[in-house]
Amino acid sequence: MRTRVWNRAVPVLILAAGAALTGCVSQEEYDKLWETNRSLMNRNQELQNDLSDFRARYTQLTGAGTDAQRTIGALQDENGRLRGQLRDAGSMLAGLEDRLANMEVGRLDPATDLALSQLAAQFPDLIKYDSERGMLRFASDLTFRSGSDEVQSPAMESLSALASILQTPEAGDYDVKIVGHTDAERISPRTAQRHPTNMHLSAHRAISVRKALGDSGVSWDRMYAAGWGQYRPSVANTSSGNTPANRRVEIFLVPSTRDLYADTTAVAPDSDVPQRVDADAETPPARVFDPTK
Repeated sequence: MRTRVWNRAVPVLILAAGAALTGCVSQEEYDKLWETNRSLMNRNQELQNDLSDFRARYTQLTGAGTDAQRTIGALQDENGRLRGQLRDAGSMLAGLEDRLANMEVGRLDPATDLALSQLAAQFPDLIKYDSERGMLRFASDLTFRSGSDEVQSPAMESLSALASILQTPEAGDYDVKIVGHTDAERISPRTAQRHPTNMHLSAHRAISVRKALGDSGVSWDRMYAAGWGQYRPSVANTSSGNTPANRRVEIFLVPSTRDLYADTTAVAPDSDVPQRVDADAETPPARVFDPTK
């Protein structure tokens, strides 16, 4: 570029010099030629400056490109590392799923399992035992009167026998989860005076079973009670809602969590609290029974 600009400027200079020597060019023409020559020199300098800027920019872009390549390489390496970790995690998850699939969830120790099986065989109409889940199912229609949460005498005998099993050394490491269930039949107005909804009735029946076991010697801090009402049927409810198979109390033996909490053995479970009905009270309030639910 410099050569081209200089080539343009040189003829003007030569012409100017020749004109000066021969005296054939007027002063006005000479001044014009000189001005032209100076403009070309300035333009040449501008182009030189632009070229320097372009070179600096090119060097900068080249460096940025190199940095970008390094960054891309680092990201590719990180991507490969993460993919490897993902594969390892997938393999570990698959292994855990295989282990879970082969685990016998809910199975109890052999001695307790045998004792509960024998208990169910002793009361076949009242109790069903699910060994796979470590669960006893009591038929509510044989455990309670209709619309009532008071345990009947035949069921009390079976609960007393169950309490003896729960106090054996083999069963001592289990918590006792007691869950009441009802069918979808609506609560009668008279029953609703004590059990406003099926949820109340199911929970109150579970509490009564807990009290029966506790009165028979099972530690209170091993047992808890809950109610599902009609929301966990074992079979589809009939159109009327009256479905005996769904009226039941289920007792699960599960690994104990007592070690996770503060010691409560020094606290009396049946402490009297004014204006409050204790589920474990020795003298429950008077009940009013309805011959129908």
